[in-house]
Amino acid sequence: MAATETPQTFDIPKKYKAIVYDKPGTISTKIEELDTPEPGAGEVLVRLTHSGVCHSDMGVMENTWRGLPYPTQPGQVGGHEGVGIVHKLGPGSENGRVKVGDRVGIKWIAYACSACPPCLEGKDGVCFNQKISGYYYPGTFQQYALAPANYVTPIPESLKSEDAAPMLCAGVTTYSALRKSEAKSGQWVVIAGAGGGLGHLACQIGSRGMAMRIIGIDHGSKESLVKDCGAEVFLDITKFDDKSLAEEVKKATGGLGASAVIVCTASNKAYAQALDFLRFGGTLVCVGMPEGDSVPIAKAFPAAMVAMEHNIKGSAVGNQREALEILDMAARGIVKTRLRTEKMENLTAVFEEMSAGKMQGRVVLDLQ
Repeated sequence: MAATETPQTFDIPKKYKAIVYDKPGTISTKIEELDTPEPGAGEVLVRLTHSGVCHSDMGVMENTWRGLPYPTQPGQVGGHEGVGIVHKLGPGSENGRVKVGDRVGIKWIAYACSACPPCLEGKDGVCFNQKISGYYYPGTFQQYALAPANYVTPIPESLKSEDAAPMLCAGVTTYSALRKSEAKSGQWVVIAGAGGGLGHLACQIGSRGMAMRIIGIDHGSKESLVKDCGAEVFLDITKFDDKSLAEEVKKATGGLGASAVIVCTASNKAYAQALDFLRFGGTLVCVGMPEGDSVPIAKAFPAAMVAMEHNIKGSAVGNQREALEILDMAARGIVKTRLRTEKMENLTAVFEEMSAGKMQGRVVLDLQ
């Protein structure tokens, strides 16, 4: 810093607004005033301006993800797609990679240890010591949040904050899933749930960012959105049974089937259909997490898997490098979230719309 420069400072209030799950197990949120925290060692205080709303938030709020170890407690601040400005540095973060005034993002993985075996292999999305934003750790549906200085994600200058927010979960998750599928440019990829928050981004990333040929599957009301996002073929899930849907996929792909299926919807039925869409050597990538009791993937018969050399992969959120790559892709205009912004007080209504299956694209909360 030059001798004439003055470090940037911000007026930080003693209280701020946060949205909490007041009745976990139901769709219900309320705004509360909380005390503004002080950043500890290695932490930064971020003044959040925007937060995306994800289907995962609803699963946590309603306690419908049976795989989670503990039920969500009243007072939990949800959210995990937060973008804001660093307002204060904690001890030990003064000379790090982040400075006051920087615009940064907070992701689903709010903290990764950088030392466990997954982290050391670049798989921080499955860090053994991770802290989840919005689940037993304060999320991003609030105006101020603490975050590790070494794990916040820098936001490209040319990217608007409302456009950046969905990249921090929906964007990086689908980008990572497409990479894990190992499908190559020019090959067919099916996106199940193609008109949803994750799916419409997967269509764009796959077609425009990775030169794949996309088949989108969703409700007929989302056909225009899915095709606008780069899908060559759209199949209305309401017009086919499982057998005829697979036949349509095979027909569109010249009789062979798709090289990959990315299941972005939280539907056991979608998983049951997916293996029939694959060509030999194809890969099913599991992204959407169905609610309720866990159910095995139907039709995953060992004999059929062996005969066709099919693969099934799970894909958690991407790593730090993939987060930077998808933000850069968004900054270059290759991928853009179809979104609308809503006020903090409208979050319950947003979740109700999501629960009814009526939402297209993404909602981003304006926290200002």
